[in-house]
Amino acid sequence: MNLKQSALLFSTSILIHLAANAQDKPIKKPVDSIKKLNEVVIRPYFSLQPLLRSTGSIGLIDQQTLNLQPSSSMVSAMNTVPGVRMEERSPGSYRLSIRGSLLRSPFGVRNVKIYFDDFPLTDAGGNSYLNALDVAGAAQLQVLKGPHSSIFGANSGGVVLINPQSTLSDFSKVALKLEGGSYGAFREALNYNQQSEKYSLSLTQAYQRSDGYRDHSGMNRKYLQALQKYDYHPNASLKALLFYSDIHYNTPGGLNLTQYEGNPAASRSAAGPNKGASEQNAGIYSKTLYGGLSHTWTISPKVKHFIAVFGSYTDFKNPFISNYEKRKENTLGARTYVEYTSQVNTTQWKINAGLESMQTSTDVNNFDNNYGTPGAVQNIDDLKAKSNFAFAHLSVDLAKKLMAELSASANLYGYSYQAIAPNPGLKNSNDFGIQIMPRLALSYLFTDNFSWRASVSRGYSPPTLAEVRASDQQINISLMPESGWNYESGFRLQGLNDRVYLDINAFYYHLQQAIVRRVNASDAEYFINAGGTKQMGLETSLSAWIIPATSNGWLRGLQWRNAFTFSRFRFSGYSDGQTDYSGNNLTGVPASVLLNSTQFQFAKNISLFVQHNYTSKIPLNDANTTYAKYYHLLQAKAGKTFYIGYAPIEIYIGADNLLNQKYSLGNDLNAFGARYFNAAAPRNFYAGLAVRL
Repeated sequence: MNLKQSALLFSTSILIHLAANAQDKPIKKPVDSIKKLNEVVIRPYFSLQPLLRSTGSIGLIDQQTLNLQPSSSMVSAMNTVPGVRMEERSPGSYRLSIRGSLLRSPFGVRNVKIYFDDFPLTDAGGNSYLNALDVAGAAQLQVLKGPHSSIFGANSGGVVLINPQSTLSDFSKVALKLEGGSYGAFREALNYNQQSEKYSLSLTQAYQRSDGYRDHSGMNRKYLQALQKYDYHPNASLKALLFYSDIHYNTPGGLNLTQYEGNPAASRSAAGPNKGASEQNAGIYSKTLYGGLSHTWTISPKVKHFIAVFGSYTDFKNPFISNYEKRKENTLGARTYVEYTSQVNTTQWKINAGLESMQTSTDVNNFDNNYGTPGAVQNIDDLKAKSNFAFAHLSVDLAKKLMAELSASANLYGYSYQAIAPNPGLKNSNDFGIQIMPRLALSYLFTDNFSWRASVSRGYSPPTLAEVRASDQQINISLMPESGWNYESGFRLQGLNDRVYLDINAFYYHLQQAIVRRVNASDAEYFINAGGTKQMGLETSLSAWIIPATSNGWLRGLQWRNAFTFSRFRFSGYSDGQTDYSGNNLTGVPASVLLNSTQFQFAKNISLFVQHNYTSKIPLNDANTTYAKYYHLLQAKAGKTFYIGYAPIEIYIGADNLLNQKYSLGNDLNAFGARYFNAAAPRNFYAGLAVRL
């Protein structure tokens, strides 16, 4: 019996067991999800607050948004947030940027701090294994755009807060989703929830595979997640999070324009002394075990204490064209803070002070790659990164009108390195001194439905271990952190009986010592500081229930959403010694992205979702001599829900790239040999079944 059959058998047996137990237990029938926009409450800075009054520019991806998008990855859902660009060069190979470029991320996620519940997913070395997570394990994502080094540590791009599945809606105890699609895609996800007065348990299991559109682009992932919470005292609770991920995906490699135009489905072929991607079995093998334990204690009505400890282990292998890399990474850390709240007449004060400390040890081993098998040793190095920062956050709410926030952090980041083979060396270290990261932000509620906000903040991002010791296998101690000041202002409007929500934000970010990727003649990457960038942008988001929920008629709900991103990002004071790139468009950033989606709810529980994404042309090198062509992506999803008793069962069918556009969703920037392109799939389809009990 193979893994797919085992997963199906396991899921089916649980469903039968729970269905049998539910025969004599009343289950409340879920209500229609089509409704007017209720007040959205978020938790970006320690405590709950209405989104309308938030001082920051925040994108929210809720469970409904995740359900409407393809569940094979987070890419489509993340790209609904203006200012966010997520790419997937091939199935499983994620890249993510917030208000910026992917120049620092040939693969993976860097310069964005990610938290999974109470725990940092980003390690001390600056890397985030976002593709280790499965969509089924997430209930909501909050995207904090712009620098937030003040309370979340070193970053100059932004922060993503992921809320894991903890309770299933509509009194469900179990949810199962089965999905299959083009190019051998198959996905199975099972969520189980148990909740009592003091204890809750949420379990998630998922399996996913795909052959991929391109040659040598298959992937598979096995995922397990458990979240427990125990309210052992009226004023205290314990929470434990554990997940295990085992992901493998092949890397087909970039194509030049001639290859891309001739056969976009091909993998990178052999050239000169370099073998092809398929020949070398190029790919990623990554196993991650992550665990965290947090404790919250409300000491008094005014004082609360929080502490979390966490750790992770990653076994990473990457057979590549020129070498076979193995890494074993261990991370251990803690985060704690104290909160004090006081109410004086109509003014509420809240103070948070704490610290976060973590350490990541990385053993990097590079060998010759003999057709996917490690050969002779090239280089072996030991690296260790330490990330420490103390933070303080003051929030003042005057008469529930004016919200003022002042926060700052003192960041100390450093790393050590030692050559092990072939030429052993002494242990050395490098640190960048204490860096102060302040943030001042205001929000004013003019009416119950209209608010204005403004903020100024300093961002700071040291080089990651993967940039200090890149694939050229050299320790680059000259690489400096990037930092800069960000200024922004915007307003939010919620009106027409809470049926319309509008968010507009403008910003200017002056980044210095920007880190960019380079590739040498051996196809190995390295990184340099590229002067600075000047980034001006405008982001708008609109959501409107044109037809609110009704109980009669054939059309029972119609929602329209719009998101627009305008980016005027330019290099400033940047040259490579021969050419001055100042004034050029920032590599990898489209000037404009426009997204429109419409959700229809018809009688008899029939639904239709249609989304269009326009992305303008994208510069592929710093010289701006080559651009990726603009593209239009059209996707749709239709479904019908019916009930067996009170158990909802949804069947759905969806399509992606309905216009059959040729485009690259993940370009290799500044690629040697002009191998920029990683072709995305043409028109493709999927269908699935979702059951809740």
